[in-house]
Amino acid sequence: MVEPFTVLAAGAALAGAAAAGRMRSRAIRAETRLAGLAGQLEAARHAASHDSLTGLYNRRGFHQRGQVLLTDRTQFPLLAAVLDLDDFKRINDRFGHAAGDRVLTAVGRRLSQFAGDGAVARLGGDEFAALIGNVPVDPDSREQARQRLTAVIATPIDVTGGPVRVTASVGLAPVTGPSRLSDVLSSADSDMYQAKSLTSAVLPLDHASIAEV
Repeated sequence: MVEPFTVLAAGAALAGAAAAGRMRSRAIRAETRLAGLAGQLEAARHAASHDSLTGLYNRRGFHQRGQVLLTDRTQFPLLAAVLDLDDFKRINDRFGHAAGDRVLTAVGRRLSQFAGDGAVARLGGDEFAALIGNVPVDPDSREQARQRLTAVIATPIDVTGGPVRVTASVGLAPVTGPSRLSDVLSSADSDMYQAKSLTSAVLPLDHASIAEV
């Protein structure tokens, strides 16, 4: 005959095991919810500081990251760059906005590769900016950097309707010590507008003249 106390003890043990199981399940669900909330928070933070199309910093994120670089003496000398695509509207008009998005994404990727560990942003529309660390900033080196970057951007980009070559107006400004990002970008902007008249227009590779774009 089974002792009553034995039955009670067994029942209590089963009830305790069930309660422990429920607690573990609740703990797992809580951890899962917390992980989901953390992921949502990180995604929201990323979206607040990054451009949704290219994945680069947006204007807000660039100012946050840029100001950090501009106070980090290990990064100097820095080269600030601003870049506008020439006649970008023609791509949207001729090939459609999907093609225009593809061009912007390709340009952003190329600028990121050129900048290396620096900060790169799409500031809006067809306007990009970058801070490139630990590079020569003398006039000859800056001009060489401008030519290399212009050539990188001008490499043909495949879009629906055919490959296109897009040129860019590039402005560069040297940074040799702690600075305000707004001042640095203003200097690069001034340099860009001086160079703007030297750039070409968008040119499809399979057409003979810009007039046919």
